[in-house]
Amino acid sequence: MPDLLRDPVTLGDLLRVASADDYDRWHEQIRRTGGCADPIHLTGWTITKDRTTGETLHHYSTDTEPGRRLRLACGNRRASRCPSCAWTYAGDTYHLIRAGLAGDDRRDIPATVRDHPRVFATLTAPSFGAVHNRPDTGRCRCGTLHLANDPALGNALDPATYDYESAVLFNNHAGQLWQRFTNRLRREIAARAGMSQRELKEAARVSYGKVAEFQKRGALHFHAVIRVDGPEGPDTPPPAWATVQLLDDAIRAATSHSYTSVSVPAAEDEPARTFRWGTQLDIRPVKAFGDGSDITEQAVASYVAKYATKAAENTGTLDRRIGELSELDRHDLPEHTRRLIEACKRLDPLYPDRRLWAWAHMLGFRGHFSSKSRRYSTTLGELRQVRADFRAAQEHAALGLDDREPDTVLVLADWQYGGHGHTPGESALAATIARDLQHNRETAREALAALADEGEW
Repeated sequence: MPDLLRDPVTLGDLLRVASADDYDRWHEQIRRTGGCADPIHLTGWTITKDRTTGETLHHYSTDTEPGRRLRLACGNRRASRCPSCAWTYAGDTYHLIRAGLAGDDRRDIPATVRDHPRVFATLTAPSFGAVHNRPDTGRCRCGTLHLANDPALGNALDPATYDYESAVLFNNHAGQLWQRFTNRLRREIAARAGMSQRELKEAARVSYGKVAEFQKRGALHFHAVIRVDGPEGPDTPPPAWATVQLLDDAIRAATSHSYTSVSVPAAEDEPARTFRWGTQLDIRPVKAFGDGSDITEQAVASYVAKYATKAAENTGTLDRRIGELSELDRHDLPEHTRRLIEACKRLDPLYPDRRLWAWAHMLGFRGHFSSKSRRYSTTLGELRQVRADFRAAQEHAALGLDDREPDTVLVLADWQYGGHGHTPGESALAATIARDLQHNRETAREALAALADEGEW
C-alpha cells in the first residue's frame, strides 16, 4: 500500500475507517462481498415470524450497520471494474463450459458427454488493412521485430488507408454473423449425414458455448466449443455418423458459405458492405484430461472463462460508455483505438438503429460476450441459485431455523437502494481484503493440486 503514503486524503480516510468502533463489522461486510470494488448499499429491515404463533424468530435492520447500510457485491463481470466479482463470474463460466465437456452429475449432465464429437473453434474477423504484428517469419511488414508487449502491435501500418468504418460495422454485426453461421452449420451437418434439417432435429442436436475476444487491432472474433449430441441434448448419445471430422468439415463449409454473411446497405457517402468471417479459422478437437494435449477440457474451460470477464480493454479503449468525443482527451488512448471510436461517432447518424455511438466504448460491438445454446449445459442463473441456496442454508443454521419447515415461516422485508461504492480509504482497504482472499484461494488450490499429485485426493 505504498502509494497511499503519497495521497494524504486517502491515507487520512483509511485511518478514519480503520480506527472506527464498527470497523470489524465493516470488514466482515466487505469480506463477505469478496472485497468488491463497488458494492451496492441497501437500507432497510427484515423480520422472520412463525406463521402459526406470530412469534418473531429473527429481526434485522441496517440501523446497526456501519453507515446504517448493508453492502452487497456489485456482480460486475468486467475485471477492469471489479476484479473480485469478475473472479466469481469467471468461475461460474468455467463450470458452465466444463460441464458441457466433462459432464456434471449434480446438473444432470452425464460424463458420457465426453464421447460426443466436440471441437474448439476460433472464428476471426476479415482484414481491414495491414497492422503491426508478430508473424511466424519474425518481422513485421514495417521491418521491426516486435516484442510481445510492444504498444505498436495492432495499430494500422497506414492509418490513412485502414478501413476503420468497416471494422466497427463488422463488430456491430458480429452477433448476426454468428447466428447465420450456426443456422448454416446445421444445414451442412444435415447434408453430410444425407438427411433433411427436419430429420436432423430427430437424430441430433448441435450445442455450443462461446466467448468473444478483441484482437489488438480492435476486431472481434469468437472462441466456441461446438458439440454434437443426440436429439434431446447432452444426455442422449449422438448418431453413429456424427464424428469430429464431419463436424470439422461442416464448420469449414458453414463459415465460407455465401449464406453466412451480413449485408449493410449504403448510406450517404458510405458504400454497401457485405461481411463474412476472416480466412483464419482454427478448429481443434477437445481432448479429455491427461492425454498430453494442450486442448483439454480444463484448458478450454479456463480459456473461455478468462475472456468472459474482459471486453475491449486490451485495445486501450474505455470500459464504460462515452458521453462526448472530448472525453477522450482526458485518457491516453492509442491513436488506432481513438480512430475506431471516432468512426462509431461518424457512422452513428447514418445507421441509427445500430446504436454505434452508444457502443463506441466496445468499438461497435453490442452483443453478449459469452453465450451458449439452450442445451449446452447448465446456466449461470442455476449456478448463482446454488450459491444463494447454500448461503441461505448457512444463515438459517446460524439463526437456528434449519429445523423449521419453510411453510411455517413468514419473512417480511423492506429494502431501499442507498448508493454504491467506497470512500477512498475504504477502497484501499477493500482492495487489500480482495488480495488476501485471492491469496488464500490460490494457496488452497495449490494444496489440493499437491494432494492430487500424491494420490491422496
